[in-house]
Amino acid sequence: MATMSAAVAPNSLLLKSTKQIAAFPTTLSRSFTEAAIVHKRITCSSTTLQNPATATTSTDRVFNFAAGPAILPENVLLKAQSELYNWHGSGMSVMEMSHRGKEFLSIIQKAESDLRTLLNIPENYYVLFLQGGATTQFAAVPLNLCNPDEPVDYIVTGSWGDKAFKEASKYCKPKTIWSGKSEKYVNIPSFGALEQTPEAKYLHICANETIHGVEFKDYPVPTNGNSLLVADMSSNFCSKPVDVSKFGLIYAGAQKNVGPSGVTIVIIRSDLIGNAQPNTPVMLDYKIHAENNSLYNTPPCFGIYMCGLVFEDLIAQGGLSEVEKKNVKKAQILYDTINGSKGFFRCPVETSVRSLMNVPFTLAKPELEAEFVKEAAKEKMVQLKGHRSVGGMRASIYNAMPLAGVEKLVAFMKDFQARHDI
Repeated sequence: MATMSAAVAPNSLLLKSTKQIAAFPTTLSRSFTEAAIVHKRITCSSTTLQNPATATTSTDRVFNFAAGPAILPENVLLKAQSELYNWHGSGMSVMEMSHRGKEFLSIIQKAESDLRTLLNIPENYYVLFLQGGATTQFAAVPLNLCNPDEPVDYIVTGSWGDKAFKEASKYCKPKTIWSGKSEKYVNIPSFGALEQTPEAKYLHICANETIHGVEFKDYPVPTNGNSLLVADMSSNFCSKPVDVSKFGLIYAGAQKNVGPSGVTIVIIRSDLIGNAQPNTPVMLDYKIHAENNSLYNTPPCFGIYMCGLVFEDLIAQGGLSEVEKKNVKKAQILYDTINGSKGFFRCPVETSVRSLMNVPFTLAKPELEAEFVKEAAKEKMVQLKGHRSVGGMRASIYNAMPLAGVEKLVAFMKDFQARHDI
């Protein structure tokens, strides 16, 4: 693999001085010269925008257990609301500003800087903010990392790993060295038993499967010294610390833990850039995006801005070690409730690899599942219906899901069981 020149080294992606995003104000005033804006309880009958902290209360919101697009931190949403009309006195919204102007450059570069801090990303890795979702990376990864006739290995632990393998088959010679499909994707293989392809250019995993609720707790090591570990981390990205140096490439759709839909984050070692296949579309060529600091074309500006606010919030919480502790506590409460229901609720996933992010479960009486979802919605707990391919229920409890949301869910589950386990 060719190395990048100093002109496009990862360090060049950051400005020497980056404009800091101001803390969320305790009071807020914004002037309007145009029509009033009305949304739910936020009403501008004069020229002053109400303080969003008082204009909208927590009681207006539901506990959203969707797998993605997913819940965002309430304080992040309120901050974005306060900055929506006039970002930092610029006279315009983030959605209006030029992606090449100094205002947006300060936003994207601070977002990158904070992400590097959160994950302790080494200097020899690029951070790219792209579009197309993780599904686009199913093609971009083989197009950038190998030639059409070269082998690559895939461990398939769920639907997304399977989709990634099928897409790669168009651009190289992928081999499934392990699949959990025959057992309905409820476990992860022993790494020592894997028969890796000696010439494989990379080994691909999906670190967390949203549909089946299976999560890698550790990561395999490619046995070929020239091979790379590649991970789709879309649904557990920034949910816990990760040693980035173990991976050649990490990619993640942002709509789970770190932002809204529309943003894809790629973290790639710098020496892996520059050898894309000749037929690689320009928008899938990592080298082009690296050379242009993720600004080759108009990026998903508002989504990147939102990701930046989330990164800032995660740092304020104490970093990913503290975030992981919260996630473990939430998941433990939910799994303990399932395990303690004497079979009324069941999670099919092997205990040692149960996801901290996505908890699928079924009822011993399947005919009650629709009623469970319906009653939960009345209690302002929504999106609990399982994926259409597997049925049952699924509670996605990403970083932004507060402990109170999980506590309310388990209280409802116990009450529902008491009323129907007859």
